[in-house]
Amino acid sequence: MLDRLQSLEDRYDRLNELLSDPDVINDSKRLREYSKEQSDLQETVAAYREYKEASQQHKDAKAMLEEKLDDEMYEMVKEEIDELTDRKEELEARLRILLLPKDPNDDKNVIVEIRGAAGGDEAQLFAGDLYKMYSRFAEAQGWKVDVIESTTTELGGFKEIIFSVNGAGAYSKLKYENGAHRVQRVPTTESGGRIHTSTATVAVLPEAEEVEVEIHDKDIRVDTFASSGPGGQSVNTTMSAVRLTHVPTNTVVSCQDEKSQIKNKEKAMKVLRARVYDKINREVQAEYDQNRKLAVGTGDRSERIRTYNFPQSRVTDHRIGLTIQKLEQILQGKLDEIIDALIVEEQAEAMQRAED
Repeated sequence: MLDRLQSLEDRYDRLNELLSDPDVINDSKRLREYSKEQSDLQETVAAYREYKEASQQHKDAKAMLEEKLDDEMYEMVKEEIDELTDRKEELEARLRILLLPKDPNDDKNVIVEIRGAAGGDEAQLFAGDLYKMYSRFAEAQGWKVDVIESTTTELGGFKEIIFSVNGAGAYSKLKYENGAHRVQRVPTTESGGRIHTSTATVAVLPEAEEVEVEIHDKDIRVDTFASSGPGGQSVNTTMSAVRLTHVPTNTVVSCQDEKSQIKNKEKAMKVLRARVYDKINREVQAEYDQNRKLAVGTGDRSERIRTYNFPQSRVTDHRIGLTIQKLEQILQGKLDEIIDALIVEEQAEAMQRAED
């Protein structure tokens, strides 16, 4: 581990030199690549340097015990050694986590798709609750949410809502939301007071750059139509809404949220690229996932991942058996406790695999 950490520090120092090189500064592509690589290494290198400093201090303190010390000084040095031993162990554990393979999509923006599933009106209302929950969580992280496409219902829910979340590390946290979310509560439309169970599905796609997935114009069919509101009521007499079909994968994306056809096409293209990229990634991972299932799930959108139980004010994440009696706070976007637990579980499994 230490040899690998030293090589990473050497590479970090080399990148600092390269980023000062006039040839690199004048080459935007290389400058961007080296800056990204340096940024990715920064936390690991900083922790390694702190570890080396603590190790040297530990060594020096142990050497002092070989000298003639009075009782008071001896106890002080022993106390310092104990503190440095604990610090070294903490840093070693942190470095092991930092050295785990990183998901290449973790730093990306995301496209989130929420759809009401089983449960009719109640499922669509719950889809709206999930959208609000993620919007509040994103706001707390300092991320920007932008609605791309939505189909609302008369009761204020969503048959479907697609939105982007832009911000550092958005995918690294929101990727755990992939799957079916179940709600148990008395619907506002239910006069008898019976508890209903409904579901909504969530898909979280990493936003793909043009260089990551090549989509040719000849492979895209573009249709335009007039946008409409709930129940088919026309809200725009111009042909501003856009439907893109990627013929090779039969991937279809519509967007009518903007008044401008050009802006709708740009948004739809962003979603289309993300879906095609996601499809390619899933095909590559398919065989791997058959042989191993993560403790936090496969990410399959048909997999029930979480239950929101209103009568008991609890939320249960079924992947790790975590139950929290904080339903209202979670629906207000306070998802950190759940997401942090999922991250820890995934890291623990990855460390176990590395040891095996």
